[in-house]
Amino acid sequence: MTATEAPATASTSAIPSIDGIPLTPKETSFDIPTFASVEEERKHRKEKLAGALRIFGRLGFGEGVAGHITVRDPEFPDHFWVNPFGMSFRHIRSSDLILVNHNGDVVYGTRPVNRAAFVIHAAVHEARPDIVAAAHAHSVNGKAFSSLGIKLDPITQDSCIFYEDHTVITAQGGAVVFEIEAGRELASHFPTGKAAIHQNHGLFTVGESVDEAAFWFISMERSCQAQLLAMAAGTPKLIPREMASYTQEQTGYHFAGWFSFQPLWQEITRTDPELFE
Repeated sequence: MTATEAPATASTSAIPSIDGIPLTPKETSFDIPTFASVEEERKHRKEKLAGALRIFGRLGFGEGVAGHITVRDPEFPDHFWVNPFGMSFRHIRSSDLILVNHNGDVVYGTRPVNRAAFVIHAAVHEARPDIVAAAHAHSVNGKAFSSLGIKLDPITQDSCIFYEDHTVITAQGGAVVFEIEAGRELASHFPTGKAAIHQNHGLFTVGESVDEAAFWFISMERSCQAQLLAMAAGTPKLIPREMASYTQEQTGYHFAGWFSFQPLWQEITRTDPELFE
């Protein structure tokens, strides 16, 4: 190099890369499903329902023949798909699901429907045209917490999901609901919100998708467990109202429920591919 030559330097304009991919800002998006036909949407809803039921089974929410998740049919919204009476959550496939009308008749499938599932869920679906899916199971912590007859307190970030967005229902509490009017009475106390605690019975959650309703149930069951543990240990400190409301707004909306379910969906589809049968 002569005295007049400038020293070699790396180009300041070079863009770094990994595996040939330039390290520049990329557009990102969520993989939200869209459907070209009502048949595609029906297939998707049934698959999500079968998967959610298997997840409930895996989490230990099954107890005998109790518990059910329902989803409206996209073409016939006054009908809903539900798990058959007496079939294990862990074994349900899409093809096992039955379609029930609001009279309680099984109109697609040959297995029976749980009468309590029909009475309560039909009433909730009828009273709440804003919802697509509803979930209920006799989960241990939900049952225990329901006996207290109180709402969840805002003691954790997760419990704030339900802050001022759930209710306690005392009507028909502890009774097996078989009569249509009893189901309607229960539903009349659940006009808004994502969840209800039915006293001496358990938890009910709803959503605009199976994903949302199922995740709210799972989250509420765990929030019940957290509050029971905290109350057993002492007096829980409540999150201030302003902070609880802010957290609810950030984490308790429809898409957040749908999105939070996706890791569980990814797991169950990997381990239980037969659910699509």
